[in-house]
Amino acid sequence: MDDDAKTARAAAGTPGGIACEWTVSGMDCGSCATKVRSAVERLPGVSAVEVLPMRERLRLVLDPARTSREGVEATVRALGYGVAAPETARRPFVLPGQADQAVGGAAAAVPGAQAALTAGAAAGPAAAIGTDVAASGSADEGHGEAGHAHDDPADRDKSWHQTAKGRLVILTGALLALAWGVELLTSAELGYWAFFAATLVGVAPVARRAFAALRAGLPFTIEMLMTIAATGALFIGAAEEAALVVFLFAVGEVLEGVAANRARASIRALSDLVPKSALLIGEDGATREVPAASLRVGQVILARPGDRIAADGEVVEGTSGVDQSPVTGESVPVTRGPGDPVFAGSINAEAALRVRVTKAAEDNTISRIIALVEEAESARAPTERFIDRFSRWYMPAIVGVALLVIVVPPLFMGGDWGTWVYRGLALLLIGCPCALVISVPASIASGLSSGARRGLLMKGGAVIEAAAKATRVAFDKTGTLTVGRPSVTDVIPLAGATEAEVLAVAAGVEAGSSHPLAMAILARAEAAKVAALAATGARAIVGKGVEAMVGDEKAWVGSPKFAAESGALDGEGIRAATALEAEGKTVVVVYRERRSLGLVAMRDEPRADAADAIRQLRALGIEGIMLTGDNPRTAAAIAGGLGLDHRAELMPEDKVKAIRDMADHGGVMMIGDGINDAPALAQSSVGVAMGSGTDVALETADAAILRNRVADVPAMIRLARATMGNIRQNVAVALGLKAVFLVTTVLGVTGLWIAILADTGATVLVTLNALRLLAFDPSREG
Repeated sequence: MDDDAKTARAAAGTPGGIACEWTVSGMDCGSCATKVRSAVERLPGVSAVEVLPMRERLRLVLDPARTSREGVEATVRALGYGVAAPETARRPFVLPGQADQAVGGAAAAVPGAQAALTAGAAAGPAAAIGTDVAASGSADEGHGEAGHAHDDPADRDKSWHQTAKGRLVILTGALLALAWGVELLTSAELGYWAFFAATLVGVAPVARRAFAALRAGLPFTIEMLMTIAATGALFIGAAEEAALVVFLFAVGEVLEGVAANRARASIRALSDLVPKSALLIGEDGATREVPAASLRVGQVILARPGDRIAADGEVVEGTSGVDQSPVTGESVPVTRGPGDPVFAGSINAEAALRVRVTKAAEDNTISRIIALVEEAESARAPTERFIDRFSRWYMPAIVGVALLVIVVPPLFMGGDWGTWVYRGLALLLIGCPCALVISVPASIASGLSSGARRGLLMKGGAVIEAAAKATRVAFDKTGTLTVGRPSVTDVIPLAGATEAEVLAVAAGVEAGSSHPLAMAILARAEAAKVAALAATGARAIVGKGVEAMVGDEKAWVGSPKFAAESGALDGEGIRAATALEAEGKTVVVVYRERRSLGLVAMRDEPRADAADAIRQLRALGIEGIMLTGDNPRTAAAIAGGLGLDHRAELMPEDKVKAIRDMADHGGVMMIGDGINDAPALAQSSVGVAMGSGTDVALETADAAILRNRVADVPAMIRLARATMGNIRQNVAVALGLKAVFLVTTVLGVTGLWIAILADTGATVLVTLNALRLLAFDPSREG
């Protein structure tokens, strides 16, 4: 966790403070966030300020005795932003791995539904939020001191030409054309005054925002620089250029606003994937339409052919092809029948299904993804934080250099005041770090969007940066490299027991467990028509097995090593277990106190794409290793077939130690899906959960692979590397253009209108370059 996050969390727990949250409309980028944050944190009794521009969210801890909520809202409104009236906030889904460490960036996007976020903007929720909530996440450092204009809340979802900024562009453009016409048809003197008037009309709203920011203690904003440059140009007789500069600045504002609004509209569209109503099946079998948000766990709903499924659930009746692309990005429909899970928002394509609800509306997969998108901005990549810090002193430095350019040549070198004032004003405009500030979040937003549409979810910019630096990938075996659905291949009774007795005791111990090995044993017992014995007090012995009271005597289902250590497995049993393990099978021993009942052997086949995924990782220069709690012989059989190194018989703490040892030699990505993997996922540089994994693994991880394909691991790394390359390109473009035009401006080669065009042009180039990532297919090699 970074220092800002720690500070914010500490402040949130300050006695007497109330954690508050609002939606602040109209913030187009991090520079807007800086203005809001800097103004609000100056208020007495305000601490732990966090502003997330693309989520349009303001969070802070407030002492009502010193500043009221109305005072905070008034301060924000004074800057020209809208503050939503308090409403009940939707409970956010925060993956616990994130609850204590921030790993966000610009926003992520969502898979399927073509809801890709546009670069330079992450998603923000549509609903206004202003309720008291627990403050969380890091306090944003902002995006430098260069503020931007913003949208009127009433302009949301309108075409650009219907917005206040759009109308300003049309007006200033018309006035500029009119002034040129006046100059052409009359005289240069009348033309000058026409340009003068066009400048005043165009700069007035900009100046109003500039002085509002100044009153809030923010002198270094792009609005202020624009106001100074335009006014100064009028005083030195450059009215035509001043009018052109004002027009180009307004165009730049519109472009940024359009990008931000498109992004916000895309995430709002995601919520429409889940139907607003559902057909609830009552106890009498009759169906009635109810709000989908009112569904409770355990209720049964009907999904007709062509319907979107209204809740996460489990099919209880019917078999049908289900299009899960809105959730997982997988384009091919999958067959779902009794016992199979389905996602809210997926499309039932063929036949009617009865679905038992397994998750409430606020916890379904779509809601979790939306919340993940929203929370991804809570912290940012190290590169982005560096750019922020750089921007803090960059703008004042540029202002200082501009003053020197204006003053030094006339005073000490005999230069013409008009010439050097003009060059200094142009330097002010060129110095705006807009393109630099947006270079990182634009790329991250596009990268996250590109991945999420393909079932690759990452929790922000820090995850992307860490994934790009990974040099080793550690895999869990069961459910990760293998399909996670082992089946029983052998039941070998020992010491005079029968197969039915072995299965009855084993099924009793494992009853109620969702572990893949337990499910395999229960399925075999059911197939053999063997009833599980009644058991009580079942408990897992992590990494060793399970024990329970079966009848009046304890019973265990554990690993051969654990059984041997307990004195329950003799030489004959050990030899039999060794022979089975040599065949690549996982063996458990069913025993009572110092008495083996038998062996149960199971096999879990590798996923079809696992071998190819390992090959792709090697092609990327990344080493792979399998970490498993299984026995060495089974581990060797699986790893050998995949061309992987392996370490076997690892307890959870052993996996953590292995990850820590590997981390000494570079970044480590850990892929897992089980409860035992959670500590290792948290320890690794990037923890990635398979989408079918347990909630604990998903919550601890920094990223998730929704499609359960091992080949998505190298795809995620390719995407991360491509995103970081895009970031480097953007930074080079932003700084390179600034450097070139700073020099040409000082030398008198370029002037005011070229200066603002360079600034707007750099922002557009950076955004367009970031947009290329939306078309990047990480599954393609090369």
